[in-house]
Amino acid sequence: EAIEEAKINREKGQKTILFIDEVHRFNKAQQDALLPHVESGILTLIGATTENPYFEVNKALVSRSRIFQLNPLNDDDIKEVILSCIQDKERGYGDLNVKISEEAVSHIVRVANGDARSALNALQLAVETTPKNKDEIIEIGLTEAEESIQSRAVLYDKDGDSHYDTISAFIKSIRGSDPDASLYWMAKMLYAGEDPRFILRRLIILAAEDVGLADPNALNVVISAARAYDYVGMPEGQFHLSQACLYLATAPKSNSTMAFFDAIEMVKKERDSDVPNHLKDGNRDKNDFGHGKGYIYPHAYREHWVDQQYLPTSLQGKMFYDPSEMGYEKSIKENVIKNRELQLASSQEAWQDNFINSDEAPGLKNNWLNRAIGQTPEILREVRQEIFNLAQVNRETLLLDLTGGTGFLTWEAIRRCFAGGVWTRSDTQAQAQAMLEWCKHIALLNRPELFVSSIDDLDNYFSALEEKPLFDVIIGLDILN
Repeated sequence: EAIEEAKINREKGQKTILFIDEVHRFNKAQQDALLPHVESGILTLIGATTENPYFEVNKALVSRSRIFQLNPLNDDDIKEVILSCIQDKERGYGDLNVKISEEAVSHIVRVANGDARSALNALQLAVETTPKNKDEIIEIGLTEAEESIQSRAVLYDKDGDSHYDTISAFIKSIRGSDPDASLYWMAKMLYAGEDPRFILRRLIILAAEDVGLADPNALNVVISAARAYDYVGMPEGQFHLSQACLYLATAPKSNSTMAFFDAIEMVKKERDSDVPNHLKDGNRDKNDFGHGKGYIYPHAYREHWVDQQYLPTSLQGKMFYDPSEMGYEKSIKENVIKNRELQLASSQEAWQDNFINSDEAPGLKNNWLNRAIGQTPEILREVRQEIFNLAQVNRETLLLDLTGGTGFLTWEAIRRCFAGGVWTRSDTQAQAQAMLEWCKHIALLNRPELFVSSIDDLDNYFSALEEKPLFDVIIGLDILN
């Protein structure tokens, strides 16, 4: 009917405005039916909605519209609405003799919180429940106003923008370690009737995503709070919500668990990722296929760790987990990094390619090194320690590592010579690229200067540099073999 009326008006040279309140309640077919008439200009459509139109209104209709966001009214606006209602004879109480005190107006304005409907409902209740005095005047004071609206209105819809915006502010406040803002946003959600279990579920996620291994106990605290809430319910359960919120807001932060998604991406890309033979289940196929052969039992070694390949061969040396410098994670970072360095350095293939040519260096010394590499990483630690003891480096030392293919000496040099700097030589571009990948986990100012050159061509390499470094110490392992 509205469309037909609009067509008639158009023939008369008149324009038609069609206003649809709560337009999001129209289904897709109904919204689509409006499109041709909006496009042809038969009518001008104005749709009002309390939902986000980008989610609740058809994209085709949104793309042909201009979106205006109406913000909550300020205090002066609400006051004007109240006074206009009292004075308006057609749509208000202008026919009645109503007087309202400043204190009553201020109370309604404050509690309405920008919601004109709440203010008008409160005024209506106050006017219609307050008897006239002897002078036939309806006097509304602070007492009458307080009785008409007692709780502050909170603009919060549990399925709309306010819901998502408020939980977003809550999560970001905890992530930003602001306990005051965290409590405020949580209080707003609970006051507006949000399900406490929804908040607890988000806290459980945050404990692993944003606190993580910086404080592994955070997850236990939140899980315990969730269980306690299930036991006691509301209102006492607010204490457990508050405790979980404050614990997470004040805990050290780390998002290193995001490393899992890097691993997922690698799984999607990597085709040759067969389980290394020594890691396969030897209980079923050990005799026929040798599955599990060569596996080294870590608990039989000092510190319950032994160098062993755990990633597929094609991913050897790949890093996903980057421990942060926060909380508990800081205490394990050095050990994680040093174990990685030993794994890479003591790999038979990497060691032989980068440090030793077995054909050119046969004999007892080479055999000893191979045993050290393959079986006892503790000896590698001792070898590296002895090299740096002999070199007598300090924080100001400018150091050149001639055997930087695996970073076995480079990473320790960076830790010791962080002010002076480290230069690292690689034999091949592939080695240098692998080193560069590892350097991504090192602070930018501490990263080594990487270059590719053979031992025999070092003079030519440095001669070509405009600024030639003067090294305090030059180190290497088996560079003369």
